[in-house]
Amino acid sequence: MQTYPFWGKIVTATRSSKFGARAVAVLLAGTMLSGLSGTAMAQSDAPRVLAPMPAQGPEAPVRVIKTLRVDGTQRIEPDTALSYTKLRIGQAFTNESLDQAIKDLYNSDLFADVTISGAQTGDIVLKIRENPIINRVLIEGNKRLKSDKIQKEIKLAPRQIFTRSAVRSDVARIIELYRRQGRFAASVSPKMVALDQNRVDIIFEVSEGPKSKVRQINIIGNEKFSDGKLRGEMATKQARLTSLLSSSTSYDQDRLAFDQQKLRQFYLTEGYAEFKITSAIAELTPDKRDFIITYVLQEGKRYKFGDVTVDSDIRDFDNKALAAGLLAKKGNWYNAKQVEDSIESINETAGLFGYAFTEVNPEYSPDREAFTMSINFHISEAKRTYVERIDINGNTVTQDKVIRREMRLAEGDPFNSFLVKRSQDRINSLGYFQEKFEISQKPGSSPDRVVLEANVEEKSTGELNLSAGFSSLERFILQASVKQRNFRGKGQELRASVSYSQFNKSVEVGFTEPYLLGKTIAVGGDIFRRDFSSFGFQGNQRNTTFSQISTGFQIRAGVPITEYLSLSGRYGLTYDEVGLDQATFFVNGACDPIRAGRYLCDSIGNRVTSSVGYSLLYNSLNSGIRPTAGNRVIFSQDIAGLGGDVRYIKTKFDADKYWNVGSGFIFSVGLEGGYVLPLESGRGPGIDAVRINDRYYLGEPQFRGFDIRGVGPRIQRISYTDGTVNQTLQDGRNQFLDDPLGGRAYYLGHVELEIPLGAGARDLGLRPSIFMDFGALFGVARPLPTANSIDPINFPNGFPTLTDPATGRTFIGSIFTPVAGVFTYNAGTVDAPITTTTSCAAGIPDSTGTCIGTAPNPQFLTEQTPFIERFLGNSAIPRVTIGIGVNWNSPFGPLRINVARALFQQPGDDAKLVTFNVGTSF
Repeated sequence: MQTYPFWGKIVTATRSSKFGARAVAVLLAGTMLSGLSGTAMAQSDAPRVLAPMPAQGPEAPVRVIKTLRVDGTQRIEPDTALSYTKLRIGQAFTNESLDQAIKDLYNSDLFADVTISGAQTGDIVLKIRENPIINRVLIEGNKRLKSDKIQKEIKLAPRQIFTRSAVRSDVARIIELYRRQGRFAASVSPKMVALDQNRVDIIFEVSEGPKSKVRQINIIGNEKFSDGKLRGEMATKQARLTSLLSSSTSYDQDRLAFDQQKLRQFYLTEGYAEFKITSAIAELTPDKRDFIITYVLQEGKRYKFGDVTVDSDIRDFDNKALAAGLLAKKGNWYNAKQVEDSIESINETAGLFGYAFTEVNPEYSPDREAFTMSINFHISEAKRTYVERIDINGNTVTQDKVIRREMRLAEGDPFNSFLVKRSQDRINSLGYFQEKFEISQKPGSSPDRVVLEANVEEKSTGELNLSAGFSSLERFILQASVKQRNFRGKGQELRASVSYSQFNKSVEVGFTEPYLLGKTIAVGGDIFRRDFSSFGFQGNQRNTTFSQISTGFQIRAGVPITEYLSLSGRYGLTYDEVGLDQATFFVNGACDPIRAGRYLCDSIGNRVTSSVGYSLLYNSLNSGIRPTAGNRVIFSQDIAGLGGDVRYIKTKFDADKYWNVGSGFIFSVGLEGGYVLPLESGRGPGIDAVRINDRYYLGEPQFRGFDIRGVGPRIQRISYTDGTVNQTLQDGRNQFLDDPLGGRAYYLGHVELEIPLGAGARDLGLRPSIFMDFGALFGVARPLPTANSIDPINFPNGFPTLTDPATGRTFIGSIFTPVAGVFTYNAGTVDAPITTTTSCAAGIPDSTGTCIGTAPNPQFLTEQTPFIERFLGNSAIPRVTIGIGVNWNSPFGPLRINVARALFQQPGDDAKLVTFNVGTSF
């Protein structure tokens, strides 16, 4: 108790242990001015104003609260303020109880100032000043961290009550956010702007400062490995000019712990079984800009594996056979990773025997004199496990039965880890769920029971591809396709596609039911119409050379033979119409080889193809969408001749193999090939027995680096400008006719390596790869030269060779062909002749079409300017391309870009540098 003069009287105030004499004096002054309106706001964690009390001696009478009133409230009800205290009317009070009431009111965080008066008379008045209400919380100066991210972390918000402790807490939170970003020099200055109606704006002024880098990584105690080698094993890198764009140079406390683990893993895999990190210190430089990290190591001696044994309490296991199959071998350098892999191998083997929860404990026996580490893998006693239940969670669209029918285990079956892995791969191959799906194992109701839990996460199974463009050859191009691989959640596939351009049109609809009536029988069918037109140039004039319209259907069915082998059969019926533009390429009602090319004239006609086929498929891929391991081999044959006009056997082989080579790299090799064997005799000299629409074609998209149908046999017809002495060849790529002929045989191979990227790129869905493609298309009969076949007696070179009498120069002349029933006559005058055509062999037609006159009219002749033909590309010599490709799950859908360069190609091949396609999912 201390006494202070107060308006000429002596008053007494209780002194709290948290306050000094100066603080009490300030509080008393605040009591004297409590009736005045103050503008300054102050708050402390302890009471600053205590009620003045008369001095109490041992015989002081008991004081009772006669009246109790609260003054100064605005938003808070007086009864609410009183509820935070223990003061009540009629209750005795002391200096300590009044002091506690002030503390209780401050602890409520509702009040900025509290005083008590009336203690002498018992008429107690609580005079309070409420904490202001927050109007806005503003953050200024922040660039590296968005305001919305900071707002989520801080506690202050509009319409809350302001307290200084909350401000201090939020400042600490903001600084911690910047430290997580590696900005240890960041500082925050809180400011308060007073408004009317007891409101305030809170402003956090942020000075972000530079990002704290790791200036230096010091390593002490390493003798076997250099500093550079050990730094290379760490995720954290030193800030250097060569790492300006790297995020790994920023200081991160979590990364520091990760680097210690990386160092331990490195030494333990190199045989240093006694390796220790005695200390790891990160020191902030005085300017708070950078960190210096120092590791102190104790390498120890290098150990080799001693005896590696297996001790099993389970009788089904052959301990010696298990030990012989482990990666850890006696005499090899000790490697902790091989120990972990050995434990995993034992667990997998136990799972094959039906033991789901096998406990494998490695028992280490170091020999510090011979520097060997003997290991005994002890397998604890376990009971054979059975599948109690299979739970499927997370499938909101896909029906349970679609997932369960891919499970290789049923409830009540003995547990088998191989079948669990196979079930996992089959469900992944559906492509209905997110990648990295795993079937977890949980204990059942008893030790010999296991619950398999498939926690799936649905993803979009619909695919919509839309593309539009303009090509100098195709003009406007429109393509659209839609596919739903999980139609109605039943695992059915429904697809439709439409393609339209000036020279290509197609429509196709297909449906597949993978499990007919719940049985392992897949059925499906397709209906299609494809209209393909080829084109070329004569001079700068673009002409359609031939058109192929195919209309038909195919039905198919498939059954599994074994877990990995399946057989499917199919029947197809197609009606093909191969024709030429009669106005351009027909003369006197027949195809004119000199105009169209003999190889095209020999191909025209309508025919029906009725074919039956089968396919044998071996598939052990771990995913049908994005495989990383396994094989796929397909052998198929189609036999045409069950009715119809076409007879052949078409054989095809396709094989792919994938390896996960570690560290995220996926290596794959693919090889395919095919051959068409005709079952009918040749149709004439220079005419292949396999028709042009039944042959194989090779190019984009399967052969990256070449255009559509850009590889293989072809005819290039290059025209002269005219049939005069000044003629030149029109050898521009878009000025000559280039007709791919296809081939009877082809082969195509792929070698590809998918390259992993960092976490940020993986989140964007970027998957780059490097690849090499090689292949060839060949085996078609060499067509007879078109020009040479016209009149080999008079024109042995196809076109007449003429000589200019003025200069003596030779040149190739045109061929003039008479048109039956068409004549020419002069409809003008001698001075102004006008040559026109008529059907009158003599005379001229009148208005009624009657021929008047007897003067004969000469035969109308069509001129074919000379050209040369080149037969190219019919070679089995491999074409080779190399390139890079990127798969990107873009916001617009899956995007694939390939940049490929042809290293080896044959004359006539049409290379293409960049190809891409894009789609979307729904």
